[in-house]
Amino acid sequence: MLGCVAQTVTDTALIFEGGGMRASYTSGMVVALLEAGLHLPWVGGISAGASNTCNYVSHDPWRARHSFTDFASDPRFGDWRSFARGQGWFNAQYIYEETSLPNQALPFDWETFAADPAQVRIGAFDAVAGEQVWWGREDLASLRDLMVRVRASSTMPVVMPPVTIDGRVYVDGALGSSAGIALDAARADGYEKFLVVLTQERGYRKSGQRGDWYLRRHFRRYPAIPEALAARPARYNALREELFDLEASGAAYLFVPGRMPVGNGERDVARLRASHEAGLAQARAELPAVTEFLGV
Repeated sequence: MLGCVAQTVTDTALIFEGGGMRASYTSGMVVALLEAGLHLPWVGGISAGASNTCNYVSHDPWRARHSFTDFASDPRFGDWRSFARGQGWFNAQYIYEETSLPNQALPFDWETFAADPAQVRIGAFDAVAGEQVWWGREDLASLRDLMVRVRASSTMPVVMPPVTIDGRVYVDGALGSSAGIALDAARADGYEKFLVVLTQERGYRKSGQRGDWYLRRHFRRYPAIPEALAARPARYNALREELFDLEASGAAYLFVPGRMPVGNGERDVARLRASHEAGLAQARAELPAVTEFLGV
């Protein structure tokens, strides 16, 4: 891995928060961990955090960086025209399922991903049952199995069409009980120590959902979606407080952006590149503290 000596951690779960193009910043932590040769035994994420998860487990710093920077200039990335065609403001089928194929824009190293021993969890929200769903290695027998689930995990309501897998309809995993951060999944798998990569600044608090009447009308076939959107701010803010408590107790290391320079819908490649470089610089600066926390 990048010519460095691998260091295997046995007791810590690595959790990537979602956040759309804010992952341009946190993909810097993916690169820094790979540069340091740090292998963690459990890796999980939701939405953009699912992409960071896959890029980390496939040991691919180029893809980690490119997915959230230069790729935004791809003419098929998505816009109002793809939205009008029913493909979404972000053209998700292209972004996740097509570009990951060999010789495409973001080819994915399936062999390395499949060979890595880390336990993997990707979260989505069942739009009919109104429940959090976690997929693991047992669900990921092929590249398509993986990428359609990363797509489902990343499907922001309204701006991207829901994804059907095995007859079930899914949207962004951040709507579930996890509030977008896979702490509950890591605990369910037996972990009590966590390296958590967040995409919001330390003082951030999520405000209430707007447009409730529109969401209930738009999702009248899936009433669990507007209900989950309404509940999400309180869930998210409570989970953040729990993470800060875990940090204070020494059970968690939180990578928190010093200043998040982009929003979740950013498309400007120069701004995305600058965001990635800022995140990479912060991750490299914090690496000694991270390795001390991990005990390696």
